[in-house]
Amino acid sequence: MDEQRARAAAEVATQLRRRGITVTKGDGPADLADLLSAVQRFEAAVEAHGGDLMVDDLRSSRPDDPHFVLPRRLKDETIPEYIARIDEATAGLRRHPRRPD
Repeated sequence: MDEQRARAAAEVATQLRRRGITVTKGDGPADLADLLSAVQRFEAAVEAHGGDLMVDDLRSSRPDDPHFVLPRRLKDETIPEYIARIDEATAGLRRHPRRPD
């Protein structure tokens, strides 16, 4: 079971890193899963507002709309702290005007 859990955590960490999110060795599997869920909620809100996740990305030098870019994880920021900031950004998107199609 531990090996299976470690593989699952490694896969989640890979998914997060592909999105440009810093993941550390000290981040636990449950926190990583919670972080991925928060990121997916943010991405769904971006798409619902007409954002393009390929352009409005952490690695993008010229996003269409900075509101659609996931907040960057701060150095020494815990995952729960980071999730709180992502959730704030997601809530902020609900107040942000929708991009025209």
